[in-house]
Amino acid sequence: MIDNRFAPYGAFALRAGLGIMFIAHAYLKIAVFTVPGFAGFLGQVGFPGFLAWPIILAELIGGLAILSGFYARVVSIVLLPVLLGALLVHAPNGWVFNAPNGGWEYPAFLALAAVVHVLIGDGAFALKPVGFPAGPAASLRPRIG
Repeated sequence: MIDNRFAPYGAFALRAGLGIMFIAHAYLKIAVFTVPGFAGFLGQVGFPGFLAWPIILAELIGGLAILSGFYARVVSIVLLPVLLGALLVHAPNGWVFNAPNGGWEYPAFLALAAVVHVLIGDGAFALKPVGFPAGPAASLRPRIG
């Protein structure tokens, strides 16, 4: 059962956490790893170094949009390739994220959180919430409440 009284606040908590995570990772790449350092890392793991700035800007701007609820569901979809790319980078390191060079559990969880955000909606306090049109599967949805 879904508690309709509190579900919007749970969705907001998920959205806020996801947005803050993206902003924090963009900041980490700028302030700690540095952009040239991140570009070099991308090259070491088989991605072109010129993707450093687009990834950082996607994380920063996308994180702000998700946090504020500005077309946040769409942004979560758009940022899925970034999360799946991180998952691919960390997959050879094993499951646990505190493994040397980080495992893939955290990027996998974040990708799942982004998918959940898209599915459940923006929740409370969204500046510009996005609703997706009901498709043919709308009649298959379970009734809530």
